[in-house]
Amino acid sequence: MKVYFKRAGFSAETAFDGKTGLTLARTLAPDLIVLDLMLPGLDEMELCRILRSKSDVPIIMLTARDAHSDRIKGLESGADDYVVKPFDPEEVVARAKAVLRRVDNKVQQVVTHGSITINETTQRATVNEQEIKLSQAQFELLAIFMRHPNQVLTRDQLIALAFNNDFEGFDRAIDNHILRLRKQIAVEGQQPIQTVYGAGYKFVMEDA
Repeated sequence: MKVYFKRAGFSAETAFDGKTGLTLARTLAPDLIVLDLMLPGLDEMELCRILRSKSDVPIIMLTARDAHSDRIKGLESGADDYVVKPFDPEEVVARAKAVLRRVDNKVQQVVTHGSITINETTQRATVNEQEIKLSQAQFELLAIFMRHPNQVLTRDQLIALAFNNDFEGFDRAIDNHILRLRKQIAVEGQQPIQTVYGAGYKFVMEDA
């Protein structure tokens, strides 16, 4: 499947057990997930529910089980489509394209880590379900941090990712934005944006 997706112009990553898949999904924030129901290590339906509780990323399930009840369970757990083995890999790619068109390329707009949630469609951020007021620059930085949990990001990377290198001012100006952002998102004395001295910043949450 990875080969077929790459031939179709997608970037694709694979995981061979449920726990690794969950970690990879949280780290990469993919546009779409193809979930095989025969993965070891974590109940597949539960994995789908966990993914769905944290984001609206489209999910296509692959399974060898053709029972009507299994299809219903899969869809009820949050899957957007359901493909039964054996299948044509090109059909799965076509279904993936259809799902992405159906959501109008607005995938993964809501991201949650711990008590912090952002909605990139509405440009709204909440902490413990209470809305916080952020400048555009602060919101863009928070979105990048939440999409790259537990990754050290340099100032140059933050400028490139959050502002497409279109940032007026020296890279140290990023520090001022982050300082103000930190004051807004601190939760019960815990600060998710950590300074990695000599390297940059890292966003750390218990579920990240």
